[in-house]
Amino acid sequence: MVGLSLSRDGRLLFATCVVRSFAYGFLSVMLGLYLDSIGLDKVAIGWIFTAALAGGAVMTVALTAFADRFGRRALLIVGAVLMALAGATFAATNNPVWLAIAAIFGTISPSGKEVGPFLSLEQAILPQTTHDENRTTVFSAYNLVGSLFGALGALAVGLPSLFSLPTMAGYRMLLWGYVLCALVMMVLFAVLSPSIEAKANTISQARKIGVRRSRGIVAKLAGLFALDAFAGGFIVQSIVAYWFYLRYEIDMNALGGIFFGTNLLSALSFLAAPAIARRFGLLNTMVFTHLPSNLLLLLVPFMPNLKLAVVMLLVRNLLSQLDVPTRQSYSMAVVDPDERAASAGILSVARNAGAAIAPLFTGPILGIPSLGLPFLLAGGLKIIYDVWIFALFRHVRPPEEESQ
Repeated sequence: MVGLSLSRDGRLLFATCVVRSFAYGFLSVMLGLYLDSIGLDKVAIGWIFTAALAGGAVMTVALTAFADRFGRRALLIVGAVLMALAGATFAATNNPVWLAIAAIFGTISPSGKEVGPFLSLEQAILPQTTHDENRTTVFSAYNLVGSLFGALGALAVGLPSLFSLPTMAGYRMLLWGYVLCALVMMVLFAVLSPSIEAKANTISQARKIGVRRSRGIVAKLAGLFALDAFAGGFIVQSIVAYWFYLRYEIDMNALGGIFFGTNLLSALSFLAAPAIARRFGLLNTMVFTHLPSNLLLLLVPFMPNLKLAVVMLLVRNLLSQLDVPTRQSYSMAVVDPDERAASAGILSVARNAGAAIAPLFTGPILGIPSLGLPFLLAGGLKIIYDVWIFALFRHVRPPEEESQ
């Protein structure tokens, strides 16, 4: 159904999302364990995670600020090249300084989700590849395929053991696989058509401040999204995987299975998002599916054994991603169409910056794994975000809901 409503460029963007999500899926599961195996302590690992997430914000600013002037396709290709260089650096050295530099300027995802400029640029382009009434469905499908292939990527961490590779050789095989995925993305971006570029009037406006008419809405959304992402930074996939490893002493294959399940259930939630949003509205769907998922998150560390902790995490992920496509659709709908690229970049930077701060506390929050501090901090702060965004935006409706 979605394929019929998308242009060729839209389908190519779905393909880049597939490749990137697969790479993020296996990298995020093994990253903390890999950094531990090369001798970094918890504090250093936290700094690397922060460098990666903060670097995503930096590169988003650097690339999206000029996307409509120098070409979206060209800057997407630049992002893919930097991603390949970052993966190669992680595979080739254990020097923490070089790793931090690669994490800042490349695209390394400790969260298993989008970092860097790709999401912002693709989010701005996707509405041009379909009709307004299909926008939420397209965003849901986009996130669905990303989550499905992120799940498959999580399973891919078992490939080294399938080939009976030593632990370190297995880690490096996966890192070179990450480089290969980046190169495939580069080729796919290269064959996008000129129609993905901004219109002439948008380019002339881009020489001024990127967001003007939508500035108030974007500022409020950016602050709220930064809070949500800061909370989410405590439970990026690499930290959760590392927490399960420290708390229950499970191996990488078992972790791959757990995160295959969480990503698969997240994908199922994307399927339900458009129908729920049509019935109850985008903002209501964002808030009232997010709240119960955060209550479940608070319960994870209180479970008496590994099996129940995993079950709680899985159930939580069945609900936790319903807000993602609705949030993306809502944020693009309530800003001026000519300011979507700039708005998407600002909102992505806000999320990346917020998420980047939390891993700085990786050492303290993982110092006593039995406390489950990552889950308690994340769940509590996310509940505050849910209540706050509903209070501020309950009267701000996207165009398709105006007549309801």
